[in-house]
Amino acid sequence: MRHPPRLFLLLSSLLVTAVLATTSTATASTTGPPVAAEPGPRAAAEAPPELHVDGGRLTDATGATHRLLGVNRSGGEFMCVQGRGIFDGPVDDAAIAAIADWQANTVRIPLNEQCWLGTDNIDPAYRGTNYIDAVRQLAARVESHGMTPVLELHWSWGQYTGNSAGCSDTNASCQKPMPNARYSPAFWTSVANAFKGDLRVVFDLFNEPYPDRATATTTQAWTCWRDGGNCPGIGYEVAGMQDLLDAVRATGARNLVLAGGLAYANDLSQWLRYAPSDPAGNLAAAWHIYNFNACANESCWDSTLAPIAARVPLVAGEIGENTCGHGFVDRVMKWFDDRGLSYLGWTWNTWDCSTGPALISDYNGTPTAYGTGLRDHLRALDTEGRTS
Repeated sequence: MRHPPRLFLLLSSLLVTAVLATTSTATASTTGPPVAAEPGPRAAAEAPPELHVDGGRLTDATGATHRLLGVNRSGGEFMCVQGRGIFDGPVDDAAIAAIADWQANTVRIPLNEQCWLGTDNIDPAYRGTNYIDAVRQLAARVESHGMTPVLELHWSWGQYTGNSAGCSDTNASCQKPMPNARYSPAFWTSVANAFKGDLRVVFDLFNEPYPDRATATTTQAWTCWRDGGNCPGIGYEVAGMQDLLDAVRATGARNLVLAGGLAYANDLSQWLRYAPSDPAGNLAAAWHIYNFNACANESCWDSTLAPIAARVPLVAGEIGENTCGHGFVDRVMKWFDDRGLSYLGWTWNTWDCSTGPALISDYNGTPTAYGTGLRDHLRALDTEGRTS
């Protein structure tokens, strides 16, 4: 999700400390929304599956189709760089249990590369080992409730002041058009080393690329997206999706990896042509959709998304709307349900709906009017069965 002023409060000399050598061992179909039955007591959670790509499906170890259905848990991308903590709101066992009570099976966790790597612009209390340990503990807590943790690089280093810039800061204090060669591969090397022993964890390479806002042509944008380097209109050296995927695989990690396309991950029109090469064969396409995006209707989804979903798994890593209702996401979920695809609601935070799509009004899981749509839908799917 972007954080422009019209949706959220504007989240407003670098030396890198060495990436901790101990990172790898740090402690750690209906026209409207379905009517949800009230769930009974939740049984002890089974561990989430290790996920593998099989054509257009995500599968578990038995070969059964598995869908990622759940929420985003924002905070890890901005709290640390603002010196306010690591997460926005509680992430203890009760708070994660509240997510699971919606019958979610996935939690996407946005991260900040400078906080993870421990650069000296971050408060020591919220960087390096302290940040890594907190993320590891949250991922473990998500798994303990039977849900898949998706770790994603949300905010990154690099000064960009061009079209659609989120800020003029060089530091990772807002969303940048592309990851950077200076820190982003090191971030993924470290994250992959930390989690390569747990194939239940999913890696989402970069939140919402938008090199298309900086470059003159679509070909330049997609080339930048995949290959990085000196991209037109971007003043820092870019790390492309291939660079980040290579950093992950060089550690030996075979975890499922997601890669979102252009236009804040809303444009997948040339994803198949430019997809990075994955020696592990475990790469899926990520897509983001809000009611204000360009590809926000069934006609576009049929023409653009369906051909991709026939070839590789498609995960809508963020779905949402800025209407304080759920009519639009109901349509998105129906389209994805009809094709057995995955989606995650933005976001499990107690923000006012007038400043962005917030699913809850408290961390006990009380839904907003918008969140009611996702909660009831997930509960109904849990009753009806999630595979197709």
